[in-house]
Order: sequence, then C-alpha cells, then structure tokens
Amino acid sequence: MASGAPYLSLYPFGGLGEIGMNCMAYKTEKSMAVVDCGLMFPEDYHFGVDVVIPCFDFIIRNKEMLHGIILTHGHEDHIGALPWLLQHVDVPVYGSEFTLGLVEHKLREHNLDRWADLRPVRSHDRVLIGDFRFNFFPVCHSIIEGFGLGIETPVGRVVHTGDFKIDRNPLGGHATDLAAFRKFSEPGVRLMLSDSTNVEREGFALTEREIKVSLREIFSAAKGRILVSLFSSHIQRMQEVFDLADGEGRKVAVSGKSLQRNIELAREQGHLKVPKGTFIDLDRLDEYGDSELVLLVTGSQGEPLAALSRMAVGEHRQLSVKPDDLVILSSRFIPGNVKAITRVINNLYRLGAEVLYEKMHGIHASGHAHAGELTLMLETVRPKFFIPAHGEYRHLVKHRRLAVDCGVDDERALVVENGQPVTFFEDDTIRLEPPVSAEKIMVDGKGVGDVGQSVLRERQLLAGEGMVIVLLVIDEATGEITMGPDIMSKGFVFEQQYSHYLDDAKCIVLDVFENITPGETTKLKERIRSALRRFFRKVLGRDPVVVPLVVSI
Repeated sequence: MASGAPYLSLYPFGGLGEIGMNCMAYKTEKSMAVVDCGLMFPEDYHFGVDVVIPCFDFIIRNKEMLHGIILTHGHEDHIGALPWLLQHVDVPVYGSEFTLGLVEHKLREHNLDRWADLRPVRSHDRVLIGDFRFNFFPVCHSIIEGFGLGIETPVGRVVHTGDFKIDRNPLGGHATDLAAFRKFSEPGVRLMLSDSTNVEREGFALTEREIKVSLREIFSAAKGRILVSLFSSHIQRMQEVFDLADGEGRKVAVSGKSLQRNIELAREQGHLKVPKGTFIDLDRLDEYGDSELVLLVTGSQGEPLAALSRMAVGEHRQLSVKPDDLVILSSRFIPGNVKAITRVINNLYRLGAEVLYEKMHGIHASGHAHAGELTLMLETVRPKFFIPAHGEYRHLVKHRRLAVDCGVDDERALVVENGQPVTFFEDDTIRLEPPVSAEKIMVDGKGVGDVGQSVLRERQLLAGEGMVIVLLVIDEATGEITMGPDIMSKGFVFEQQYSHYLDDAKCIVLDVFENITPGETTKLKERIRSALRRFFRKVLGRDPVVVPLVVSI
C-alpha cells in the first residue's frame, strides 16, 4: 500500500446491527457522500421518546467534505432523520421523484423545505457527486421508485443494493433490474453491501401478482364492507385495491392522513391510476350499500391514533365497525407492534368483524429478498468483498455465510457494526479504522439527545413503581413544622384504599424530622427518602420514587 494511495472509507451510523435507522457515509481523501438518513421508532422501554435517529457528529465535523445525500427509497427508516441532519449541512439531496415528494412533506413539517436542495434522479441516471459517480438501478420493494446503487469510487466499483426483492413475475413494471446490476458489475465489483432482513427465509418471497390473485378471491367472496389496512407508502398495493374494487363494482373511501397524502402525491406524479368514479369521500358512504364499499384505512401496525385502531374501540368520528365487515391487514407484523396489532384484531372480533392477516392468508408479500433472491444477487454481482447491511446481528452473520457459499473469500466477507469504519485500498487490502460515535440519539419533543440512559431509567422506574411526594413546610425562625407532612401518591397506590399506609408514612416523616438537627435540610430530605422507601418495600413490596419537598419560610 503506497503512501497517499487512493482509498474508500465506509462509516456506518445505522442499519448494521438493527433493522432501521439506515445511514452510511462513503469517504475518500477529498470528499464524502451519505447514503440514506433514516430513523427508528422507539421501543416500549423508550418512554416518551418520539423517534430515534443516528448520531451525526462525524458527518457534521466533516461537513465541508460532504457533497450530497443519496436516498435509495422513501421509507422512514431511510429518509426519516433528514430534518435533523439538514439543520447542520447544506448539500443536495438525491432521490427518485416519489421519494423526494415524501421528503418535501417531511421537511415542510420542520420548516426546512424552502431552502432544501432536492434533486430528482431517474432510473439508470449516472450522477457525479464529489469523488463518486452514482448509478441508479430500479429495484422492486414495498414502495415505488426505489433504487439500488452502483457507485464508481477511486478504488473500484461498489454495489449498494438498498432494500430489494426479485419479483419473478412483476406486476405493473415494478422489477429489480438485474441486467443493469450485471452490466455494471462486468468490469469487476470490489465491494457489495446487501439487504439482510429476510436472509433467514428460504427461497423467494411471494410476488405481488400472487397477492393480487389472493385479494381477488377475497374481494369476490365478501358480502359486506371490505376494510383494507396497509403501509401508507405501499402505492402498488393500493393500486391493486382500487383495481379490484372497480372490478367488483365497489367504491373506495380513505381514512387516515398519511394514506390520503401519499395517494394524492402518487396520483399527481402518475404512479397511481384510480378508475373513474371509484374514489369517494367518507361523507358519501350512506349513498351505497355495504356490499358496494371498500374502506382503505391506516392502522395496520395497531397505532393507537390510526383509523382502524379508533374504529376497533368505537372512537372514530365518522366510521364504526359492522358485524359483517371483512378486515384485511395487508402488511407484516413488525415485531415490536405485535401486541398492539393483536389487541386491535381482538377488538374487531368483539364487534363482529372477520379479520384476515398474513399468518393466516397470502395477503402480503415482503419487500425484502429471501435467501434465494439474495443468492441470485450475489451471483449477479460477484463482488470481491462483501458487507451484509440492513439487519440485526444474526441476519448479518447468516448473510455473510451465504456470501461465502456463493464464492466470496471467507476473509473478505465482513460483519461490520454501526460505528466501525472500514477502509478499502486499490491493492485489495483493507483496514479497520478507530471506532466513531454511532450511539442512538433520542428525540423527545424539541429535545434532541437530551434523553439518555439515566433519564430512561428514571422513566422506567416511574412507570413501574410510581411516585410519592412528601410536602413539609418549616418555620425558619423556630425550626417547627407549620404545615404537613402531606403525602401525595402519583401512580403508586390509590390513596383512599391505602390511606392507613400513607398515615403511617406521615408518622415516619415526623420521626425522621425529630431526629435531625434544625437547618440540615439536605440531610432531612435524604433521611425521609430512604426511610419511606424501606417502609413501602416492607409493607407493600414496592419501591416508588420518593420526592421530599421541604420548604423553609
């Protein structure tokens, strides 16, 4: 390796070790480009947190080298963190027309749309961005206008597949262009990064054509209303719903802001063609019989404020569930949402509806390649080096094994996690660089990064044990109690039912007060806190947060 030799360094900030928050920086001596800028939604233990985004410290420190942000597609885990990065960098953002339409709406919510430099690209475009030339190859995924990337770098060619599947019988032209990947790869590909989400699933994913056949059978047999809930970005599936509804003489009404917004955007750009007279407003439902209606609603993941969730508990302003309704959940159950989805399904059954979902019926096709498709992509590209991306750690390990089985040398198939940069040189040598910060940054309201593990632990404790507030007012001159002790329970016990324990707690506070030298307020608070915690653990087996408020007047 000669001094000053060209190199390419990859800095992963999300998506390698978890599903979500995808963000990767490509850096040379002179320039840097970022591929995707996604977020994650909070887990159950992230009390109060709105979203989780990557740590952008490294990108911001090197922003003078940054020449562009490239988006593979418009899912939240690939575009959702852009508003937080674009507050600090002023560079062009490249993506498909539909992807940038979604981005523009997101930036408008953060008052960033007026100055953002959004540059649409088309399939097979070749764009110079700093030291890189990006080639955009169409891929099939659960959102329209997604791209895989062929990147020409100073040390050779790189393929970054993005999220993809290989539909063997594509519907409506939504296909992964393997021929374009093959042609780009003919001179030789130094490195390939590939979607690992479904590596544990054998064979090939269901095709959209198969899903449409299943949905057609369901539509034909339905006697009452049909309610369909799906991801609001799945325009291709929406097209199937509109086409099938028109074929059965049904009208389609929509409930849910994200669905309405994305349908409007897709129609404006010509990606969604709604048969004339099929689309109606919710306030016209009374003009039609139940057998003439399809309702397209949000809530496939059990989101509490979504249309289907509100219908399931009788809280939707315009819609209610009827006994003969057929509900189709045409999406996969995201692991963290299973309980919420199951709750909605049970409530729908209580109201007399019938519910169909992926585990029971072939009504959803994953947008991520199964092992057979991943193998086909590896055999098409035939890279020298391979890094599995977009997956939890076990997915990365299993995808690495698959790459070795497909001919990648064992020592050249690397499992890399967030924060671990790796540098590639022309002579096929590589180097692991010192780790960089890739912590998860939590966004809570307007606060970015101010919620850390200590705050989360406190919130978890409050959620699990509750709070006891002790109010004590002391005359500063005499050292005597002038008011209190008053004890208030918040999320700890029902005060009327446990009033005798709270009365005992007041006595304990008085005992502590009697044994503390007047004026030692800090010691008094600590003694009250420790004494009450011991008492509540002994009599109730609980350990609430005890907050002593001692006021001297």
